[in-house]
Formats: sequence, structure tokens, C-alpha cells
Amino acid sequence: MNTIENIINFSKHPVNNNEYINKCNKLIKQNSILVLENFLTDKSLKLILDEAKSLEDKAFYCMQKHTILLNKKSEKLDKNDPLNQLMISDKGCIPHDLINKNSDLNILYNSNIFKNFIKNVLDLKLIFPYVDKLSSINLNYYQKNQQLGWHFDNASFAITLMIQSSPLGGEFEYITEGRDSNKNFIDKNLISDIINNNDHKKQKKLNVNDGTLVLFYGRNYLHRVTPVESKIPRILITLNYNEEDNIQLSENARLTFFGRKS
Repeated sequence: MNTIENIINFSKHPVNNNEYINKCNKLIKQNSILVLENFLTDKSLKLILDEAKSLEDKAFYCMQKHTILLNKKSEKLDKNDPLNQLMISDKGCIPHDLINKNSDLNILYNSNIFKNFIKNVLDLKLIFPYVDKLSSINLNYYQKNQQLGWHFDNASFAITLMIQSSPLGGEFEYITEGRDSNKNFIDKNLISDIINNNDHKKQKKLNVNDGTLVLFYGRNYLHRVTPVESKIPRILITLNYNEEDNIQLSENARLTFFGRKS
């Protein structure tokens, strides 16, 4: 079984060093996104990619139509309201319980060194796994023509690991303006321009290399993954923590994303 020292590239990312942690904390406060390239060692990246490929045929694929706030279309809102226009998201997903207990992903996720790094960078007091066995670590597969539609996250933060980027398409795009969830503010004109492809100046693209860790405040940043255009799928890991204990994904969400309740 591997150790955390063999998984994280400590020579580039000394996540147990206070000076480095403070640097990352300042960066994400400034930009609301933190991109740590070559976060994984080459050996660990290969092991995780091999595991992801071995599980690919077990992925549950689903297609959803949702608004940018991840709601269903409402008859109470005008059909042209940017908060009521439907986006399309489709991908395959592997739940946590199919990942080997001795996998580098489980070692990383449960490591106190890694969890302390996440807590301190994001200014969190505590973080907890999901209590259901499906939702803590997920492998996400975007096959040709699959995408993640424009949306804001419900969670306050997201942690992802790029394992295999797509040679064509599958690009992460986002804007840094348009919403302040704490003040219940949304700039509908800007959002409308973005989702209707009328304003490209505000859009930022993030080309993420394999082995990159990304921390992102997606609740206030509209973002998407463009359709994959290659036969090589985009494979992304989400590492999902909660700020409160005893939280589980809803039964309906588990059915939607994993095709089963437990």
C-alpha cells in the first residue's frame, strides 16, 4: 500500500509546510480558484489512471437538463429568464464504494496531512466525509460529445483532480463576475450574455494538465465543461467533503448520479 509521501509531489507542493499553505490561502482568496499542477507524483498518477480505466465499464451514465442554479424549469418564471433556461449535463460516474480501499485516492482523501491542507487553505474549521458510501470520492467520465452545462455549485467549494484531459474539447470555462450568493445578487444581463454565447470577453478558460489539483469556489462563479470532441474521455476525480458531520447526498441525487440508493 502506498503512503501519502509517494502520492503527493511534496518537492513541488509541500502541503505540510505553513509558508506554502499560507501562500495557497492568499492565492485562492485573490482568485477564488487555486490550480496546483503536478500535484501528484508520476507513479501515483499512473496508478490512479489505471484504476479509473479498469472501472470505466462500471460507470453509471446520466443526462440531466437543469438551470444554472441546478433547478428544474419553472412555470413561474419567464422561459427566457436566464435563471430558467435549461442547460445539458451528461457524464458517467463511479461511486466511492467501487474504489479500492487501498487505492491512492482513498489514502489521499483520508490523509490528515491532505485534510489539514484543505482546511487551512479554505479557512475551514473541520471537514467530514459523506456518511453514505457513494459520494465522498467520485470518478467522472466525459465521453465524446458529453459536457457539463453552465451552472453555479450548491456546495461552497469544490476539489478536483484531473486524471486524463481530453485532446479536443472538454475545456473548463468560467467567469469571475455575476453572482454574490451571500447578498443574494445575480447579474441576469451578464449571465444571459454568457449562456447565449453573446459575451466571450468575460469567459476564462482553464487548461488543466493531468495530475493537477484544483480548488474552486463554484457557488459564485458560473462555470462549465465544454463538450468533449475526442474518443479519449476526460476523466476527473472529485474529492467531496462537508463542513458538518453526518451529511449524506439525498436519495434522489444518489439515484440520479449513481443509479442506486446505496
